[in-house]
Amino acid sequence: MILASASPVSVTLSVLSACAYAWPAFRTAHLSATSARAWVAFAWFLHGSVLAWGLLQTPAQFGFAPALSVTAWLVAAVYAVESQIYPQLQTRWTLSALGAFAVLLACVFPGSSLPDTATIWLPTHLAFGIASYGLFGTAVVHAWMMNRAEARIRQAADPHSGLPLLTLERLTYRFVAAGFVLLTATLAMGYGFGDVVYGQGHAWHWDHKTVFSVLSWVTFAVLLAGRVRFGWRGKRAAAVLYIGSALLLLAYVGSRFVLEVLLRR
Repeated sequence: MILASASPVSVTLSVLSACAYAWPAFRTAHLSATSARAWVAFAWFLHGSVLAWGLLQTPAQFGFAPALSVTAWLVAAVYAVESQIYPQLQTRWTLSALGAFAVLLACVFPGSSLPDTATIWLPTHLAFGIASYGLFGTAVVHAWMMNRAEARIRQAADPHSGLPLLTLERLTYRFVAAGFVLLTATLAMGYGFGDVVYGQGHAWHWDHKTVFSVLSWVTFAVLLAGRVRFGWRGKRAAAVLYIGSALLLLAYVGSRFVLEVLLRR
């Protein structure tokens, strides 16, 4: 079982973090906003400790589940900062549930050791890529809230619950633009400096990860161009964002899932 490769410290921290995430998720109707945020902040701290423990081991391990775990951690971090700027943002039980799932999944599938041929530039390459995952993940969360706000307006529901629609829309595409910049840097680094990043003999090649990454880049480029040139907004723009994010998810996470779980490499 893959779980056997996880250290006792990592397992303990993962279980504690998942429990801390799960408590406000299951008790969302009985906790005050302050208590819920405190629990999520504690879970986020434990989650970060799990990630740091795994990445600082020698040799460092990484894979599809740690990538999802880091993405969930980054989304929670951004959401926590935003909730300080915009107090009307509520602690979402769905984010807590996803955080618990992600941290346990990374405990079961901790990934594999980074290749011996990798250079010191590989962590930078991975950091750019995972940061873009986090930003696009945050954009997806905001797009979902944006669609909900639009539906609330159409149904003449309380317009003062949550952030205003235009604020959500502006934040969504700021995260998309920032994620696009990091994704561009990630692809440029892999294309132009493949041998430097991964070591000799590991230059850019057109595998499944590369194809899906480029397709996602094109999709996000079309989304940003469509917004600037044609004023795309609402459900149409959100649908393009979802498609691009799904393609990006299939790039690294999907390819590593096939290798680690299905093919057991």
